[in-house]
Amino acid sequence: MRSRYTAFVVGDVRHLVASWHPGTRPDDLTLDPVLRWTGLEIVQARDGGPDDARGTVEFRATWRRGSERGELHERSRFVRRSGGWWYVDGLVITS
Repeated sequence: MRSRYTAFVVGDVRHLVASWHPGTRPDDLTLDPVLRWTGLEIVQARDGGPDDARGTVEFRATWRRGSERGELHERSRFVRRSGGWWYVDGLVITS
């Protein structure tokens, strides 16, 4: 989760694609060049330990685009494949 957040921060599309499950990965991934990620808070992590095949991470990530500011609150699902964790999908949580 943290490596994917960092990839968004630095614009590393290659890492995002490589860590996204091929069954749910979009054909094209274009990042907003104006959007800046400014913080990450892990709210809850479930499973995802050394013996787990699946895990869920709930997080809040703050961003800004010019004078606009916001927060992405998501519950992300991951699966372990080929010795690494792959992002499957996420449910955006609205207040």
